[in-house]
Amino acid sequence: MIKGGKTVLITGASSGIGFELSKIFAKNGYHLVLVSQNEDNLKRAASDIRKQYSDAQITIIPKDLSLPSSPEEIFEYLTHKSIQVDILINSAGIQVYGPFNETNLEDDLRLISVNMLALTTLTKLFLKGMVERGYGKILNLGSTGSFQPCPLNAIYCAGKAYVLHFSEGIAEELKGMGVTVTTLCPGATRTNFAKRAKIEDIRLFKGYIMDAEKVAEIGYKALMKGKPVVVAGMLNKIMTSSIRFSPRGLVTKIGNYIMQRQTN
Repeated sequence: MIKGGKTVLITGASSGIGFELSKIFAKNGYHLVLVSQNEDNLKRAASDIRKQYSDAQITIIPKDLSLPSSPEEIFEYLTHKSIQVDILINSAGIQVYGPFNETNLEDDLRLISVNMLALTTLTKLFLKGMVERGYGKILNLGSTGSFQPCPLNAIYCAGKAYVLHFSEGIAEELKGMGVTVTTLCPGATRTNFAKRAKIEDIRLFKGYIMDAEKVAEIGYKALMKGKPVVVAGMLNKIMTSSIRFSPRGLVTKIGNYIMQRQTN
């Protein structure tokens, strides 16, 4: 049982934006519950955080969020340990690149399970307690892709659109209940995400790229202020705003261009 202070649950916590958010919360005195698939990576992340913040209380839960049972297993474990989650960060996400007719169906469904189903289930499970207590914060990781359909990235961007619309919808429902929901929408970010997805050579990652630390700081500040949506980076803000006024055919053509592999 964790005593004193507030507790944050962060998925995708072993690397990238999730790891940077974990460090920010540790710096600000929160107790951490870190979730990721790889136990060794989680232990390494927890060790790195403790080196900077020796008094950090950290619980690690290695879980594969593509498995339908994982969100409820996480919830039941924390309930059994009497660990109350005050803040939920749904940062875990995976990518599948390529034409939809060529990608592997199992990979496609795994993306949907992690990026959409696990996020929705964890939100559902932990939200009830937040509403009952009259306090809670949820940060869901969207993307600049939340605002547009994108060839070669079709399921990923469709899923991120779901995250944005789902989060905005429940944020409005929860007004006056002491619980806020924020969607953080970064663009290309310097993490291992592109390497794991084998898309380091696409045009998107040859242009404007933000550091994960900066994206995490933007997300943390927006979450604390209860903002419903925040797009990380001025250029990304301009781009997502311009999409609303652009012909749909042009939007998909531009999306197809930036997702192409750069050969030179």
